[in-house]
Formats: sequence, structure tokens, C-alpha cells
Amino acid sequence: MAEAMTINGRTTLYGIIGNPVSHSLSPVMHNAAFAELGENSVYLPFPLQDLEGGIAGLKAIGVKGLSVTIPYKEAVIPLLDVIEDVARKIGAVNTIEMREVDGRKLLCGSNTDWLGANRALSGKVSLRGAQVVLLGAGGSARAIGFGLQQEGAQVILCSRTEARGRKLAADLGCLWHPLDEADSLEGEILVNATSVGMQPEVQLSPVPQAILSRFQVVMDIVYAPLETKLLREAKGAGCQVVNGLEMLLYQGVAQFELWTGKAAPVEMMRQKLYKATGNTLVEPES
Repeated sequence: MAEAMTINGRTTLYGIIGNPVSHSLSPVMHNAAFAELGENSVYLPFPLQDLEGGIAGLKAIGVKGLSVTIPYKEAVIPLLDVIEDVARKIGAVNTIEMREVDGRKLLCGSNTDWLGANRALSGKVSLRGAQVVLLGAGGSARAIGFGLQQEGAQVILCSRTEARGRKLAADLGCLWHPLDEADSLEGEILVNATSVGMQPEVQLSPVPQAILSRFQVVMDIVYAPLETKLLREAKGAGCQVVNGLEMLLYQGVAQFELWTGKAAPVEMMRQKLYKATGNTLVEPES
């Protein structure tokens, strides 16, 4: 077991910005990873009401890296010096890295949400050439959609709100269908990027149970509860399932490796996330 770290004048600072951030699980997995690798680093939650002032202050004190959560994933972009290409396409940043170039501190923004979704899914099925039915038209669906296309998957988008759904489908260059017509679709992968099924409405599923047997893999980004009605019914239909903690885990893994240049202790981070949410990890994910 890794020893507890002593915070001192050489401790490197990381954190998460948002409003609120008290519920975030990111400190759990990142601090566990730092401790496991013996890194003299700490990851803290920073609740910001003044985004511009907060970013300036954190840059001034030399914070090495930041996670970005609601409501600042889009709003933070004009405050950054460099934006990675996929993050620019997505229109959202969830990761900031501090770099020093020619004596200047530069804030570089990227997005690891799509990496988290891709890595969670690719452990179950090949993404290249796969047809994916993606449910939702919000920020998560946008990141996942662009990320899937980055790996060569074919995306079909379904959403409740037509205007928003058609706009995202146009940006992705993919087909759009109303969510209530999802029962006419099929593919290798079904991804729920909506909040349907989240506590307290755990009795809801975004699609009829009867269509689930048309898919090999079903992923739900909801992780409260960990096994949503969608995932429970997908298991019953013989699908492989991916829960929301896996996407959260792998986007955090990508952040950690970007910031430190070291391989993240994935299994340790997974165990800490499951424990923090009161869930038992039955077996390691592939």
C-alpha cells in the first residue's frame, strides 16, 4: 500500500474547477493515482463563481493541470492560450494543462471525455466501422459523437429535442432520428448520453427493452445508479454492458497521463471510484 504523502513546498498542484464541485469523484481517483506512484502532487476541488478571475489566479500560482466541469467546459475556451483540435471541434474543454514555452506560462485546453468513452467501449468491441446509435444532443453526446467518428465509427444520433439534435447531427455529418423512433434502428453499439434513468427516476429507460437484442454492446454514461434500467435490460438481452463509471475512469486516466507523462494505475483508480460510490467491483474490466 502506498504511503500517505506529505504536502510541502515542492508539492505540485492540480484540481477541478466548476460550480458546484463538491460532488466530484475526480479528487478520489487522481489523489489515489498520485499516491500509488509516489508523486508529490495533490488534486483539489476549486468551486469557482468568477471563472476569469479564478483562471488567472490559478495560472499565477502555477497550478499544473485542471479538470473542467459544469458549467465551464465551453466558457473557459476564450481564456486559454492553446486549444487542441478535437476539443475545438467538440466546442468544449474538460482538461487544462499548464505548459512553459520560452519562459511564458501557456494554458492548453483539450477534451478527454471522448477518449474516456472510446477506451471504455473499445475494451468490448472494435470501433472502426461500427454503427453506433447515440442517444442525446447535449455536451456529452457531442464529445462522444466526435470521438467515435475519430476512431472510424458510424454514428446515428437520436434525441428528444429536434432543433438541438438536428444541429448536432449536422455538425457531426450524421443522420438524426427522433428518440421515439429509436426502435427502428440497430447497430453494434448503443450509447445513452442522456440523463434518462439517473436517480431518482431509476425506473426509466431511454429505449424499449425489445430493441436491445439488436446491439452487441450497450453503454450508459449515467453512474447513479451504476446499473441503470437500460443496462439491466441490456444484460438480460445478452448484450455486453459498459457503465458510466468506466467513461469517468478513462477520461481521468487520459488526464493523468497527459499531465504526468506516466502510465496511470488504472486498476487502483477504478477500485477507488467503485468504493467511493458504494459499489462493489466484482471483477476487473478488460
